[in-house]
Amino acid sequence: MAEKKEYIKSFIIRLIVFIFIMLIMFTQIFGFYAIQNNEMQPKLMAGDLTLFYRIGSKYRSSNVVVYKAKGKKHVGRIIAVPGDTVEITKDGKLIINGSTVIETEIYYTTTAYDGDEVEYPVKLKKNQYFILGDYREGAKDSRYFGPVSKKNILGEVITAIRRGNL
Repeated sequence: MAEKKEYIKSFIIRLIVFIFIMLIMFTQIFGFYAIQNNEMQPKLMAGDLTLFYRIGSKYRSSNVVVYKAKGKKHVGRIIAVPGDTVEITKDGKLIINGSTVIETEIYYTTTAYDGDEVEYPVKLKKNQYFILGDYREGAKDSRYFGPVSKKNILGEVITAIRRGNL
């Protein structure tokens, strides 16, 4: 009987340690975000579940990140980093640091939004990133919100689980 009590006690201790480790991992190291819209289509769609890494501190152009803007979470691709100058022309050209960017994986035209608050060219300050959705014709992103502060980037997406249209 005493052996059975020790076994149960040991099991409960292991279970508590396991739950504690999982809690730390998924509140401090990793995070999940279910995409709410089609701002990253065709690669990521509404309903897809993303796993992102919270600890990354060196974000680069082309990283896909989860970020907060105007109180909501979004997923987008970093296209410019601190120190870069971004310009979006009326004819749909994306220009970074004076060079036109050719994006072979983006299937939509990158245009500035009418009446937006962002004035081009935008010179990014320290800890500012310019983030665009892959669905350039309908995404709310830095063309709408302006540059995103590093403190508002929740993490870099490392994988996605396709939940819709299986």
